[in-house]
Amino acid sequence: MKITGAKVFAADHIFKNEDIYIKGDRIAEASSDDETFDASGLTAIPGLVDIHFHGAVGHDFCNTDLDGLRKIAEYEAQNGILAICPATMTYSEEILSEICERAHEYASKENESSKGPENNTGSVSPAADFVGINMEGPFISKDKIGAQNPKYLAAPNVDMFRRLQKTSGNLIKLVDIAPELDESLDFIREVSGEVTISLAHTSSDYDTATKAFNAGARHMTHLFNAMPGITHRSPGPIIAALENNAEVELIADGIHIHPAMVRFVFNTFSEDKVILIADSMEATGLPDGEYQLGGQEVTVKGNLAVLTENSGTIAGSVTNLYDCMKKAVKEMGVPLEKAIRASSENPAVSIGISKDYGSISAGKYANILLVDDDLNIKHIIQHGKLRSL
Repeated sequence: MKITGAKVFAADHIFKNEDIYIKGDRIAEASSDDETFDASGLTAIPGLVDIHFHGAVGHDFCNTDLDGLRKIAEYEAQNGILAICPATMTYSEEILSEICERAHEYASKENESSKGPENNTGSVSPAADFVGINMEGPFISKDKIGAQNPKYLAAPNVDMFRRLQKTSGNLIKLVDIAPELDESLDFIREVSGEVTISLAHTSSDYDTATKAFNAGARHMTHLFNAMPGITHRSPGPIIAALENNAEVELIADGIHIHPAMVRFVFNTFSEDKVILIADSMEATGLPDGEYQLGGQEVTVKGNLAVLTENSGTIAGSVTNLYDCMKKAVKEMGVPLEKAIRASSENPAVSIGISKDYGSISAGKYANILLVDDDLNIKHIIQHGKLRSL
């Protein structure tokens, strides 16, 4: 297939008027196929990659079954998120092991079925590729617990992580940690070569966070949320992340962070270090009502999800990543090029899957969104298969 006429967000992060060639499920340098799709008037951007969210359409990653995982992946794919790395919550090792085992089973089945004749075609609804697990908890601080369950907090434990990693089939791509915990720095030194370490749910000061980055951490979970802010005498972990060129996640749902702070991050951190995430929970894609997150009751009204028993605590978002990216551009003044990169290439690089995902480049999966000038998705190309919305 050849896609013609589109303005393409190219691998060098600028828009170009060029053709896109697809051979099989990959982007090619050129193609001899006769099939051509005219995308004149549209913009081609990479399929998005969400490395931090908890669920959607009534299903929670931690509590659902294989069919529920599939429904989450289908919802994400329908909304332009074509690779997913859902996050756990703070649970016991026993429960986390069950989650990892189920994820491994799901990923294995999906990978096997993707080789068959109904890969994103036929009667099977397209689903986002399951590319990893984000282990958000239990190695976090009780003082910045957020919507996590304090019942299951645990000290950083290398053996526990490796047992879970083995059970998951090496799907764990991110581990969140509060660096001020006694065992944290040793944990980071031990496993930072095996998995991306992210500072999260932390009361850390600047010096402690700096030590963690020097030990091998290189990522910050939902920046500004569940951590100290920036002051002139106590710069805190955010400035430590800036000075150590760490990756930083942002939830641009209009609830978690003021638009001015979203712009501040995009204007201050390196363009290759900002990562948009959804942090969405099971109510995403559903009406207002009562839901749950990490075993705790959640009340959803409009775009706001809060713990039912503590309405001052935000409990994830109800906005998918594509809508977060769109909101960042249309309502927060973030340049389109930066927002696209933060939603596709940067997260792919962060979890080590950029060989296959994240940009419109020869050799990568042909995961492409064709959008109009208002960023409405008109067509989705997933693994080389085209569908229109």
